[in-house]
Amino acid sequence: MSYIVKIMPSAEKAIKKWKKSNPNFHIKFLDILSELGEHPRTGIGHPEPLRGGNDITWSRRISAKDRVIYDIQDNILVVLVIEVEGHYGDK
Repeated sequence: MSYIVKIMPSAEKAIKKWKKSNPNFHIKFLDILSELGEHPRTGIGHPEPLRGGNDITWSRRISAKDRVIYDIQDNILVVLVIEVEGHYGDK
């Protein structure tokens, strides 16, 4: 069972910035992105559900500061990447 991975426009902007300014972050993000489609709850980046996310909102580490924040929608097999910079909102 594969999930469709969608990226919010605000996250897309940060991803494009990384591609130019920090290629290592971009490569790690692409690795995480490929895993999200296959198994969004396991893999690299230490996936963990966010508190208060009702087991829908998860995060994975890109670095000590930066995370990929995403929602898993099992009923329609979609993973929605919400945010990719900062640690839960502190920028």
